[in-house]
Amino acid sequence: MKLEEAKRNFVEAWGTLGTNWGINRTMAQIHALLMVSEQPLSTDEIMEILDISRGNANMNTRALIDWGLAERKIKLGERMEFFVGEKDIWKVAVKIIRERRKREIDPLRATLRDLKMIDDKEDKKEEYQKFMKLLDDIDGFADSADKITDKMVLADKNWFFGTMMKLMIK
Repeated sequence: MKLEEAKRNFVEAWGTLGTNWGINRTMAQIHALLMVSEQPLSTDEIMEILDISRGNANMNTRALIDWGLAERKIKLGERMEFFVGEKDIWKVAVKIIRERRKREIDPLRATLRDLKMIDDKEDKKEEYQKFMKLLDDIDGFADSADKITDKMVLADKNWFFGTMMKLMIK
């Protein structure tokens, strides 16, 4: 396999993986393309390589910037914007974890707080208690996930992988 073919295969595979992380396939493919590119790429280059529309390229590069997975670069003498992707996979993982927390765990916890504001506690006491237990269990799980996320985000990657290896060996 030639290098260019391997890069294309990586872009496709990363696109598929991205859907498991809560981002769309094209956004993940653009990120992968930026990671494997030696030079910053323009929107036109991204469009041509991935065969996508300008709107799709613009929307997804903006999303990558919002997630902290890409940034704009200016080339002297050029009017157009260029983009580079975060290449440090640990930083990529941490940024994806932070975004997923913001999009999934935080809204869940807010919803749980709202759901606990029930007026007719006395009318259906047993049913109320069961419902509150369910909400508390879900909140406890979300709290644990939140704490694990905090530890991973703050952890040094060597400590994290060492700890993971110890857990897997046991």
